[in-house]
Amino acid sequence: MNVDPRDLEILDGPKGAALSVRVVPRAGRSKLSGIRQGALLVHLAAAPVKGAANQVLTLLLSTVLDVPRTRVRVISGEHARQKRLMIEGLSAAEVARRLVAAL
Repeated sequence: MNVDPRDLEILDGPKGAALSVRVVPRAGRSKLSGIRQGALLVHLAAAPVKGAANQVLTLLLSTVLDVPRTRVRVISGEHARQKRLMIEGLSAAEVARRLVAAL
């Protein structure tokens, strides 16, 4: 998949990078699926019940970005498909580089 990191909406902050994510719950398997309207598109096998999808999302992204799970957290959109996640300790450029490599 040919992906341009400039298409991703990632902002640098004082603690790390804020990443826009669009999730599709109840997918066949959890995976990064591309970019949609500036947001990272992520299919999740989990249902959006009792935070299960958010847990799978943070685990998947922490694995892909090679950071501890505690450094990836949902900062907005906890109960929505459109979310913003904080990736602590990484710059926006580094997050983009790692995500593009994984796509």
